[in-house]
Amino acid sequence: MTDIFGTERLRATVLAAWTASPARFREDANAEEDFALGGYRDRLIVELAQNAADAALRAGVPGRLRLTLADGVLTAANTGAPLDQGGVEGLATLRVSAKRDEAGSIGRFGVGFAAVVTVTDEPLVASRATGAVRWSRAETTALVAAEPALAGRLAERGGHVPLLRLPFAAGAVPVPDGFDTVVRLPLRDKTAEQAVRQMLDEAGPALPLAMPALAAIEIEVDGRTRTLTAAGWRVLEEAGTFTAEQVAELFADRPTEERARPRWLVRWAVPEEGHGRLPRDVAPVVHGPTPSDEPLDLPALLIATFPLATDRRHVAAGPLTDFLVERAAETYVRLLGELPRTPRLLDLVPGLMGKGELDAAIRRAVLRRLPGTPLLPALSPPADAVPGPAAGGAFLVAGRQAAAVAGTAEFLALVAPMVPGVLAAGWASRHPALAALGVRRVELADVIDMLSGEAVEDRTPAWWRSLYEVLPADDPEALGALPVPLADGRLVRGARGTLLLADGSGLDPAALGPLGLRVVHPEAAHPLLLRLGAAEATPRGVLADPLTRATVAESLDSADPEPVAQAVLALVDAAGLAPGEAPWLSALALRGADGELYPAGELLLGDGSLARLIDQDVPFGVAAPDLVERYGSRVLSATGVLDGFAVVNDEDVLLDPDECDHELDAEDEWLEHVLDVLPAGDVPPVAREFTAVRDLEYVADWPAALALLTRPPLRAALQPLRALVDGQVVEAPSYTSWWLSRHPVLASRRPTSLRLPGGDPLLYGLYGDAPAGLDEGALAMMGVRTTLADLLAAHGGPDELLELLADPSLEVDRAQLRSLWIALAAVEPARVAPPAAVRAVLAGEIVVADADDGHVTGGNGGPPLAGLAAAGGPVVVEAPDLLPLVAARPLVLAPFDLAEALSELLDLPVAGEEVAGEVTSAGQERPVPAEVRSLLPAAPAAYVHHAELRVDGVPVAWRFFEGAVHASGVDGLARGLAWATGQWGDRLAVAALLRDPAAVPLLLAEADLNG
Repeated sequence: MTDIFGTERLRATVLAAWTASPARFREDANAEEDFALGGYRDRLIVELAQNAADAALRAGVPGRLRLTLADGVLTAANTGAPLDQGGVEGLATLRVSAKRDEAGSIGRFGVGFAAVVTVTDEPLVASRATGAVRWSRAETTALVAAEPALAGRLAERGGHVPLLRLPFAAGAVPVPDGFDTVVRLPLRDKTAEQAVRQMLDEAGPALPLAMPALAAIEIEVDGRTRTLTAAGWRVLEEAGTFTAEQVAELFADRPTEERARPRWLVRWAVPEEGHGRLPRDVAPVVHGPTPSDEPLDLPALLIATFPLATDRRHVAAGPLTDFLVERAAETYVRLLGELPRTPRLLDLVPGLMGKGELDAAIRRAVLRRLPGTPLLPALSPPADAVPGPAAGGAFLVAGRQAAAVAGTAEFLALVAPMVPGVLAAGWASRHPALAALGVRRVELADVIDMLSGEAVEDRTPAWWRSLYEVLPADDPEALGALPVPLADGRLVRGARGTLLLADGSGLDPAALGPLGLRVVHPEAAHPLLLRLGAAEATPRGVLADPLTRATVAESLDSADPEPVAQAVLALVDAAGLAPGEAPWLSALALRGADGELYPAGELLLGDGSLARLIDQDVPFGVAAPDLVERYGSRVLSATGVLDGFAVVNDEDVLLDPDECDHELDAEDEWLEHVLDVLPAGDVPPVAREFTAVRDLEYVADWPAALALLTRPPLRAALQPLRALVDGQVVEAPSYTSWWLSRHPVLASRRPTSLRLPGGDPLLYGLYGDAPAGLDEGALAMMGVRTTLADLLAAHGGPDELLELLADPSLEVDRAQLRSLWIALAAVEPARVAPPAAVRAVLAGEIVVADADDGHVTGGNGGPPLAGLAAAGGPVVVEAPDLLPLVAARPLVLAPFDLAEALSELLDLPVAGEEVAGEVTSAGQERPVPAEVRSLLPAAPAAYVHHAELRVDGVPVAWRFFEGAVHASGVDGLARGLAWATGQWGDRLAVAALLRDPAAVPLLLAEADLNG
């Protein structure tokens, strides 16, 4: 076997050095182990590719590498310069590379081949032109063991030797066709094979990108082949040679071998498709130029000649790294400038935070340059400069000169002249890169603000419509100040308050001119304006416009109100408005028959129903006959001219004196009454619906007027008002029913002084009968009284009844009076003001007596009764045995169990408070006849008999005093026993029994027949 590579000499030299210095043996073994298990532990595929790239570079041919894993053997076949003696020496000598002076070579340290040690013990390299060399761990171990000086060291290392220091000549080794060199690595075991398989699977396009001398890398595993190339990547490279001054400055802290290679290189690569991320088979690390452990969280591959630390896996800090960081940033910015101008470019703009110190340094250097670099396509030149036009007619601008506006391409094209530096469509996303580039974001509202002044003064209405067509419509607030061209030539801000002529409306903008309306120019009309608050210019829409209302309100003061009246009346006619539908129209200035101007609401139709009802001496005019002839009574009535009663309709009326004002007669008094009726709340009550008939104060013919008011539709105004008080709905009198109740509208009498015909008999004599022929429900809503219960439940009803009872001109019979007192006793005293006079009984006659002194002011519906004088003020009698003691005073008589309630209600004393009621005569105790118990089981055993019973010196028949019955005579005893036992109703039966005890069976039988 010919030793063409001088392997024997190399082995002899190394063995001699080891023998002479066993420490050298140990050092070489440790160094190889450090490289193989440390910096190059997972770089086998990278190092094989690197050697293949350098071989192709030396030969000046396109590099090709085939990696094949089969039958436990990894082979790497490559094209290019064959293995020579210098190459073998480089492979067998740690830290001494044979490629240190070759421009463009990847290998720099002479140790990369040590990566094979991690997977094989028998590596072999063969070139077709020069031969083969191999290494063997077993043979190396045998040679070392044969040296006595080294045997001890070998034992200390457990038999481990440096594999690559002793090369051996190899016999003829076939090289695959089409290749010049093959590396054959029999894998040590299954673990090594699995590691190689994983490294092959992870190999990606970073290899050919880092080693451009390799045109293709073929990877064949288990019969399946894939090829790695640099196709589909955009690559930009910068390289240079250091000057002597730069070497002295930048390499001061670097090893000597590196100074001998004074060249630098920076290469960036990004996928032509899928900006924003790297393929999964490309590790996101810095390649220096082989992969390092320095993370680079950018969507681009960086390959640069960064100086590496001794572990060959991290970039060493220092001036050389700082220099290359700046070159990398410059190159990256240049690369971005050469990429297509699409929004995907933003994905390549780095954020500020990196995943490591080097990553962050590169990002900062890039971000310092980007805002001032012309990268972005703008539709208009920036405000501070006009760069040359870019492709597609756009302007290429720097980020700090650009403006991002959201919208379609059509929208941006229209507003570009008004927004300097506006970016093309698709660039206004919320991408964080825009902020990093210094792009100012212009919101839609700001764009709208720019659409003013000279920038748009020559824009036609059709141009504005084209703008509305493409405006983003999802932000109505931003569009609030959108300019709108009007038919009269004005350009106003904001669609709200403008009017769009509806198709088929028949409206002429010129005819609407007197109303001062903001009618959109027909050529600019677009549905967007409706969504932004414009109203459709239908007759009703025009009438509802605030400017129309304002013009109508001011028409009476106008120098020429006639055109306004004509425009409004035409609109009312076209809109088909009904009377009362737009009450504000009543302010429209119209001519009267006398030639004077009146508000429409103060004009009458000459032949209308209201004109026949009201007094002629009222502040109303009569509509001019030509107006009636031209527009008709329907149109004039809808405008407010009075045909019948005018009705006020309102919603959500705050029942507050400062808020509720519909210019109705005595409206403030009605409101005061309503607030008295409604319960108190935390906030003012609200009437959801308010309806009232106006001008009632001018009616002269009330029978005819009531015929209208009590029938639909005016009858609705009589319905109770429904008010919301603290969330509860409470009813109160409507304005119309309240007003009618206070005026003599029923046969010249107030409704509240009348009762329904055939109504409650207890109200007879107190109220007159209402006229027949009117709807009783309407009469009741007007205040005509219906029943005693309804009267007492009404606000102020008890006071009204007491006031009527105190009127001596009214007649009330005794049974009726008793029933009225019974009903009044149930009224809460807090609802009543104590009366000044009361209806009472004096000496058996019904009288009206002053509450203070009992002075009799009249009889019962007739003149004062002669000879009647009271001995004091009226009292409420609570016990029958006190009647003789107060007989000279007016008596309020009702069931005795209601006496206390009536006393409190009327603020009158009870009889027991006015007299002592003491028994002042002497008597004898006697037993109560036993037969009495048949009627009065609870009768006392005895009573006190008086020959003449006196109480407070007054002779009486009986007295129940201090728990004892005092009596003189049978009738007195019977009353005293019935009262004492609580059986007052049996007093007459007891008297009969005492007179004729034999009548007991009959009396008991009669008692059994009681209901």
